[in-house]
Amino acid sequence: MLKDLLIFIKKNFVLKSMKINVFADTICGWCFIGHRNLSTALKKFPEVKFDIKHTPFQLNPDMPTEGISRDKYLEIKFGGKNYAAPMYKNMRLKGNESGINFNLDKIKKTPNTVLSHLLIILSEQFNLQNEVKEKIYQSYFIDELDIGDINILVDIAKEYNIAENIFQDFINEKNIELINSKLSIAREKNISGVPFFEIGKDFISGAQSSIQLENVIKANLN
Repeated sequence: MLKDLLIFIKKNFVLKSMKINVFADTICGWCFIGHRNLSTALKKFPEVKFDIKHTPFQLNPDMPTEGISRDKYLEIKFGGKNYAAPMYKNMRLKGNESGINFNLDKIKKTPNTVLSHLLIILSEQFNLQNEVKEKIYQSYFIDELDIGDINILVDIAKEYNIAENIFQDFINEKNIELINSKLSIAREKNISGVPFFEIGKDFISGAQSSIQLENVIKANLN
């Protein structure tokens, strides 16, 4: 009888688990939308323990450490601000659907994203990666802050009780090389655009809606 009870408890009360790997860059607006939609989808599964991993991707791997002005970036990437306008319009529309009010025209700088990736990787040790990643996106796309600035990132770390010295110590040659090695994972998998989600056995590309992500999660739980 005890054995039957244990089997019943195991079947009905033990949390299911699922690993989700997200390839993203912290200056990618579509990644912000994908992140927000994934967070919405996860709330539909309170019985599931999700292990969310962040795999760094860089849209601009040759970006100088100090970053460049936004106007110069738009000139290089799109041929100028006017040519970026249709993409901005579409991003705003999709962002609004996900509850994001992008301040794209107020961004003054396009930063190097290595330090922001380091903070997200560090935050995984405290199981705070989703919250920290959300804050980094908000800081850049809504508050127009330079997320390549160590001081901005230190403030974000402190907000989630990650001490400044812990973050500063994490910024070392070994961990920067770790970021570089993780960047190569996307190349090995032929991932050319982000966000890119590995959910169970499925691979999902692009800023999919929360319903689409929810359906993929559901399919991989069966």
